[in-house]
Amino acid sequence: MNDNRNERINQITEDTLVIGIDIAKQTHYACPVDDRGRELTRKAIPFNQSRDGFESFQRQVEEWLDRYDKKHVLIGFEPTGHYWMNLGFFLLEVDLPFVQVHPMHVKKSQEFDDNLQTKNDSKDARLIAKLMVTGSFFYPRIPEGFQAELRNGFAMRWRLKKDIARLKNQMIQWLDQYFPEFKSVFKDFHKLACVTLKFTPLPEDLLRHDVEELARIYKEEGGLLRVAKKTIHEAQDVARQSIGLTEGLEIARLDMKSLVTQFLLGERQLEEVNQHMEELAKQFDEFEYLVSIPGISAHTVLDLLAETGSLTQYKNPRQLIKLAGLTLREHSSGQYKGQKTISKRGRKRLRSLLFKAILPLLRNNEAFHELYQYYITRPVNPLKKKEAMVVLCGKLLKILHGLSKHENYFHEERMKQDLHCLKQAA
Repeated sequence: MNDNRNERINQITEDTLVIGIDIAKQTHYACPVDDRGRELTRKAIPFNQSRDGFESFQRQVEEWLDRYDKKHVLIGFEPTGHYWMNLGFFLLEVDLPFVQVHPMHVKKSQEFDDNLQTKNDSKDARLIAKLMVTGSFFYPRIPEGFQAELRNGFAMRWRLKKDIARLKNQMIQWLDQYFPEFKSVFKDFHKLACVTLKFTPLPEDLLRHDVEELARIYKEEGGLLRVAKKTIHEAQDVARQSIGLTEGLEIARLDMKSLVTQFLLGERQLEEVNQHMEELAKQFDEFEYLVSIPGISAHTVLDLLAETGSLTQYKNPRQLIKLAGLTLREHSSGQYKGQKTISKRGRKRLRSLLFKAILPLLRNNEAFHELYQYYITRPVNPLKKKEAMVVLCGKLLKILHGLSKHENYFHEERMKQDLHCLKQAA
C-alpha cells in the first residue's frame, strides 16, 4: 500500500476546491473540479502571466470558493520550464497552497479523458486537476535564502562550463584550419596560449617579430607577469613549417580574437561564481561532514547541495535516489523477465554529478574501492563495471544523507566492517 499517496488523497475532502492550471509563456488556463473530479465549469478560465493576471486569478479563486461552498483550495500545475516560477511565488505571497504534477503523468493520461490524441490548454488543465484528485502530485521544494543563491549559482556555473567547452571546440576548429601545429606546442588554452592567440594567432604573425619583442607584447598588452621565451621559440619553429590556410586571414584574426576574449571572460566569470558558491555552501550545517569523505572534493559537495538543497530535509535517502533517477525499472510479464535498468526519471545534472564523483572516489577512498571490487567479482550475480558504479552512486547518496542527518564524520573503517558483514552474509 502506498501510504504517501493515501495521505495526499486524504487531504482532498468535500470542502476542497481543486484547481488544475496549464502553464504557458503568456496565458495560463485554470480548471476547477471537486473532490471526485467533477468539473465545476464548462470551460477552463484563462489569465495572463502578469501581476494583473495573477490578481484576477486570485479573485476568481475566491469567487469559486463562495459559489461552490468550499473552505479549502489546492492548486496544481506542471513544472513547465521556468514559466511556473512567477506564478508559484505569487501563490506563496498570497498564501494559496499549490502542488505540482509530473509532466509525464499528464502526457500519459491525455487519451483517458476522451480517447483522442488531441492536446490543448483547456484539456491539460482539466487533466491536471483530475490527477490531483487521485493523489498524483508532489510538493515542490522551493529554495530560499542562501540555498536559492547556491542553486542559481550552480545553474550559472553549469551554463558557463558549457559555453567554455563550446568556445574551446571553436578555437580548436579554427586552429585546425589556420595553425594546426599550434597544438603541438601549447597543450591547453592556458594564459600564454590565449595571449598568443589573441595578439599573434597566425604563423606569419609569430614570424613577424623576434622572441624578445613577442615577450614584450605579451607582457605589456597581454598582462602576463612572466613569459616562457623557450615556448615562444618553439612556436616560431613550428610556424615556419605550418600548413595552415593563407586566405581570408583578416577575418580569421578577428574571429580568433573574439573567441579568446569570450573564453577568458567565461573563465573569469566561472572563477567568480566558484568563489561565491564556496562561501554559500559553508552556510550549510552538513557541509563539514560531507567533505570528510576522502575522494569527495568541496566543489562536488557544493554542486550536490546546490542541486538537492539541504540533505536534512529528506526523510529517507530513497527520495534522493529517486530525485537522481537512479531507481530501478523492470519490464516483465508472465514468464518473461526483462532486464532491470535505471529509470532516469530525475535530475540529469545530479545523476551526471554523482557518476563523475565516483571516479576519484574509487582512486582515493579505500572503502569504496573495496566495495566496487566486491560488486564486480562476487561469485553470485557479479555486476559489470558500469553497473557497479551506478550502484555506488546510490550508496554515496545514502552515506551523504546519513552523515547529514546524524551530523557525523565519515569513518572508513566502519564502512569496511559493513562490507565484511555483507561478504559473510553472501
